[in-house]
Amino acid sequence: MTTPLVTNRIQLPFLIIAAIFFVVVMPMLNSFGMISDFTLNLWGKYLCYGIMAISVDLLWGYTGLLCLCQALFFSLGGYMFGMHLMLMIGKLGAYKNDLPDFMVFLGHTKLPSFWEPFYSFPFAIAMVFIVPGVIAYIFGYLAFRSRIKGVYFSILTQALTYGASLLFFRNDLLMGGNNGFTDFRTILGANLRTPETQRILYICTAVLMIAVIFGCKWLTRSKFGLIQRAIRDSENRVLFSGYSTANFKLFIFVISSMIAAAAGALYVPQVGIINPSEMTTDKSLEVIVWVALGGRGTLLGPVIGAIFVNALKSWATREYPDSWLLILGGVFVLVVMFMPKGIVGLPQQLRDLYHKLRRKGGASEISNPKEVVES
Repeated sequence: MTTPLVTNRIQLPFLIIAAIFFVVVMPMLNSFGMISDFTLNLWGKYLCYGIMAISVDLLWGYTGLLCLCQALFFSLGGYMFGMHLMLMIGKLGAYKNDLPDFMVFLGHTKLPSFWEPFYSFPFAIAMVFIVPGVIAYIFGYLAFRSRIKGVYFSILTQALTYGASLLFFRNDLLMGGNNGFTDFRTILGANLRTPETQRILYICTAVLMIAVIFGCKWLTRSKFGLIQRAIRDSENRVLFSGYSTANFKLFIFVISSMIAAAAGALYVPQVGIINPSEMTTDKSLEVIVWVALGGRGTLLGPVIGAIFVNALKSWATREYPDSWLLILGGVFVLVVMFMPKGIVGLPQQLRDLYHKLRRKGGASEISNPKEVVES
């Protein structure tokens, strides 16, 4: 059986090839007109989802925490950066007012005080990480100190996501209500609707994804990663060894929330909208399917799963719009039953099956000595 170290070495060439392809090749093909602006923008969305899937894998695949609130952190990152983009619209909005259009529609005449700092780009970027990180720290501290784990932790994270989505649907929160934020125009003075700006945003997304993969790869192969996997396999043994598992789980929970938030911040200017529907519980459940399909505990697998499922979704919602959820559920059932290691583990699974059948065939020949003598 292949050891984890060998598996990591096998993946390294694929990571380098993927980095070159996504960061260099695809933008060049787009600049030469061989890939449309729509396709590049769509792949930018896929890569954002891939980054969020890595954050889930860091919790579920390496720490054993089935978290159902990563869509919340993803959306919070998008909202924090979206606030800055909304303020940059200025008088270009539908109401020709300095206030965001939804505030004018609701009858507001003055910008709320908590919105004003978001005129600053650095402040908005800082809030992308701080707000989700603080929420993750508070929630994680209370949950892990209370030794909540397993299915109870999953239910609590799902409840957190559900409660937050209901809160953001309210107009009196002044975060856009049901419609959220949209109609963005500029970012750092550049027109968001030009192919050049979208290409730069795509490259930033691809670079972030590669950086997150290599960063998580280094983390999971360090001493911290060994303890992380030990917590996944047997938390009680780690506790008896003298380690504070709550602190380890809290740290990785906060880190994963920030990774998801960064993906959400890059998602918003490329897709052009962020609303509460992005943080509903079904979104977090979809991410679990991406990770399971790609192969949890591999880092590269969740990205493959996110790209595959979302590409399938783009096709299925166009060809079979009423059957998409059935297709997604069927894919998840097939993975659980026949592909426990996901797409990444499929070659190894087929190789093991081949060796098993080969050994079985050799054993059947030896078990019939009469045929051997006659031959």
